[in-house]
Amino acid sequence: MALDDPKTLVSTDWLAAHLKDPDLRILDASWYLPAMARDAKAEYAEAHIPGARFFDIDDVSDARSEMPHKVPPVEKFMSRLRAMGVGDGHQVVVYDGHGIFSAARVWWLFRLMGQINIAVLDGGLRKWVAEGRDTDDLPPVIRDRHMTVRRQNHMVRDVTQVAQAAKLGDHEVIDARAAPRFRGDAPEPREGLRSGHIPGSKNVPFGTLLTDDGTMKSPDELRAVFEAAGVDVTKPAITTCGSGVTAAVLSLAMERFGKSDHSLYDGSWAEWGAFPTMPVATGEA
Repeated sequence: MALDDPKTLVSTDWLAAHLKDPDLRILDASWYLPAMARDAKAEYAEAHIPGARFFDIDDVSDARSEMPHKVPPVEKFMSRLRAMGVGDGHQVVVYDGHGIFSAARVWWLFRLMGQINIAVLDGGLRKWVAEGRDTDDLPPVIRDRHMTVRRQNHMVRDVTQVAQAAKLGDHEVIDARAAPRFRGDAPEPREGLRSGHIPGSKNVPFGTLLTDDGTMKSPDELRAVFEAAGVDVTKPAITTCGSGVTAAVLSLAMERFGKSDHSLYDGSWAEWGAFPTMPVATGEA
């Protein structure tokens, strides 16, 4: 069970106890890879935690970029959240239907935009439903509220910055993809991408940070997972994955064990693997 912290992770018990708080806002940020064969919007319409708004990761993104769901311009983020009725003074809880998967991306995105009163629901909708808690199929009543955004540029990295960090070795670049993809043994789910990983990066598959019921491991256990993967937790970290979604699970995990000097490579392998000039390593780290 989560050690409840409204700035990182809260349990289903915590959410149930605060469900009727007037300044609580709940976001369903479910998002799935095509191979998962799930329709996040349809599932939301059928059943969601009472009061939850649907946060579309692909919509709240930079439409000008060819890369999937990259960070949106500040103005777009503000307008989309206002349309959801989420703004200053709200405590936000974000969840997804997988457990802890895409919700962490939205947690990171809020933090990037200077909003810190946001937590991921530990175990997500799957745990909520398994415990027999109420769900709803009605859209929430929306009331506008302004959101003040102060973008924290140090929390995101582009391909040039990651290439420099990998070359200098002054950061730990940590990849959340499954080990076969990291090694280059398995093909990438997106066409046209090379297989392998950023040279010098370490592999911490995001699933290794979770327990069998989809909740996050304890802070001490999380630290141990990173250290077992060869990560020097005293160095600044850059997280990466396939397209910048599960990298945020690593970011959340590090925040849980007290490491705050981490940033996320927004383009991730969808960008690096598509550039023929970027070096690629295969095999173990």
